[in-house]
Amino acid sequence: TVVVNRRKPINAEKPLVFGNMPNDDGNLLLTAEELETLLGRQPNAKQFVRRIFSAVEFINDLSRWCIWLVDVEPSVYRRMPEVMMRIEKVRKARSESKRQATKKLAEQPSIFGEIRQPKNRYLAIPKTSSSRRKYIPMAFFEPDVIVSSELFTLEGATNYHFGVLTSAMHMAWVRQICGRLKSDFRYSATLVYNNYPWPEAPTDKQKATVEAKAQAVLDARATHPDQCLADLYDPLTMPPDLAKAHAQLDRAVDACYRAKPFDSDRERVEFLFALYEKLTAPLTAGLKEPKRRRET
Repeated sequence: TVVVNRRKPINAEKPLVFGNMPNDDGNLLLTAEELETLLGRQPNAKQFVRRIFSAVEFINDLSRWCIWLVDVEPSVYRRMPEVMMRIEKVRKARSESKRQATKKLAEQPSIFGEIRQPKNRYLAIPKTSSSRRKYIPMAFFEPDVIVSSELFTLEGATNYHFGVLTSAMHMAWVRQICGRLKSDFRYSATLVYNNYPWPEAPTDKQKATVEAKAQAVLDARATHPDQCLADLYDPLTMPPDLAKAHAQLDRAVDACYRAKPFDSDRERVEFLFALYEKLTAPLTAGLKEPKRRRET
């Protein structure tokens, strides 16, 4: 069985999307120190500042900020010298690029080069994560929290989506399918997510159970408010209450696939590949065999 890049999910309800790409030469992004300096000189710029996460900042809860001027009228920020100085630097950096697409972006220097920010609550999934972890850390954000292209977003995700994607079932698929950056998982929308076989016909009761167990995972995390996701999901330091909540979620997700429990990840992978073949068979049924080359 060959798993290929796919533009659309084979049976998922929602598409997984890249985050935003600044392409700003660092001028729309702010460290905590730069933010303090900016607001010290331009206090009214606070209305444009948003928290931004890349994969590293997301997992380690590091502070980084950005100037977000999407849908803001120019007259509002044009009289702010510190903001305008940064915008000018963006324009200059883009205009000096060797890429024509980047040069074109110099015409709109006040905003990120590529904007795909969700307008509703969303689930964030890091593109790169340590393979030591039993689960890829994921979290919900409101739309005022900006994510870079090092994270994927699932807009409008529910606890059911979170529960399935942070389960042992999905992680068995990830370990088999995803790419690697050194030894780290390199999650992919086109290869991993779009090919992942979601439960075909879970009952309302099964979905409700997954949602409840997923909320229990989020509640267990909330009891450790000072711990970042890197601390919570390190296999050597994962709190017992969080580990227990995940184990219960794993069983709830497994039950959406079949009544008999899975004894190992190998069983999960074999089941998922069988389901994958079933789901993709109608997509390849009409393809013609290539013509054989006549020998002379």
